[in-house]
Amino acid sequence: MPAIKSLTVLYDALNEEGTFSEGDTIRGKVTLAVEKPTAVQSFFVKVKGDAQVRWTRNGNQKHTHSARCRYFKLKHFFIEESSNGRRCSMSQCLFVFTVLPPGVHVYNFSFTIPSTSMPSSFNGTHGKIVYMLEAKLSRSWKFDKTAEKKITFVSKFFPHLQSLMSKQVVVEDKELGIFSSGKVHMEVTVDRTAYAPGETAVVVAKINNNSSSDMTPKVRLCQVIVYTARGHTKHENSTVNKMAGQNIGAHSEKEVRWAVKIPTNQEPTIKNCDIISVEYFLKVYLNISFVADPEVNVPVIIIPPNLASASHDFHPLAAIAPHDHPSPHQYEGGQAYSVTPPSYPANPSSHPPESHPAPSTPSYDPLPFMGATNFLSQSDEPPPAYSHVFPSSANDE
Repeated sequence: MPAIKSLTVLYDALNEEGTFSEGDTIRGKVTLAVEKPTAVQSFFVKVKGDAQVRWTRNGNQKHTHSARCRYFKLKHFFIEESSNGRRCSMSQCLFVFTVLPPGVHVYNFSFTIPSTSMPSSFNGTHGKIVYMLEAKLSRSWKFDKTAEKKITFVSKFFPHLQSLMSKQVVVEDKELGIFSSGKVHMEVTVDRTAYAPGETAVVVAKINNNSSSDMTPKVRLCQVIVYTARGHTKHENSTVNKMAGQNIGAHSEKEVRWAVKIPTNQEPTIKNCDIISVEYFLKVYLNISFVADPEVNVPVIIIPPNLASASHDFHPLAAIAPHDHPSPHQYEGGQAYSVTPPSYPANPSSHPPESHPAPSTPSYDPLPFMGATNFLSQSDEPPPAYSHVFPSSANDE
């Protein structure tokens, strides 16, 4: 019969979503069930945050690229290796251990997450960002017994958040060339830059088709993930949502409106990680046969629901003029602004015996604004972009 019946680690949730952020305190307990007297060398629980990437590039020779970042590690001992206990001598080696009697032993712990900026939890094809609680029991001449519990971490690192509530306007003019005479003028307005999962981006496109071709306006919400390892990068592009408008005939004008829903489970924007970035943009384009599609790309930032609630001091559609306010039946898809923010109470202090400080806040590349010829603002401030939200750094490969 094994000496250790079970080992579990649990934490107390701070909100309904069970998420944590910078500066929050994690409280919980480790439960150890022992069937018979057990000699223990050490017993501790730790919490840590790590990011790692890994992918293999095929060619003449296979080469694997990998990188890792550690953000913090905090450890709390229940039984330290140096604690007083019995000693036994085996092969001239001394082992210090504590004998636990049979029964269920419960140990409480408390950790305060560092306030330094750290990225949100993420799980991708070629990398992940993981925050973990781990309990570890060490015994002489036995395999270590461990128990793990993942933590969902949501970063609060979104500076200048209020500026992201202003609407964005992008203008594109394009000559259509050989197979179609004339040109196209397109003005795209997006009600703001920052959205929480479950919210809706209101996109308005005013199109002047001064050409001989018919065209179909379309919009896509695109995600771009970039993995970085020692100067090498791996890109992953995907479409989160897409919608189409009605056909626009030659030499005509039309205003097209869309309500683009952000999925409720969509990962937030990540720009405060050295090796993984997650970015979004709205791509509005005109589908024209035998012609390179005119398009504009408008940056979008997906933020946690609690930050969205703090930023919405006005109605989510207040950035659009009153006569532009949509009604649910005017758009394809629903419009629900019912995101309930989690509650983050004041964080009491904790005193973990061992602390590994998190690295200093890294710098990041701004999102290149792809394809926009003019970026106009209808407010007194310039329109927001990634360069306003995150500081710049050396260019990615």
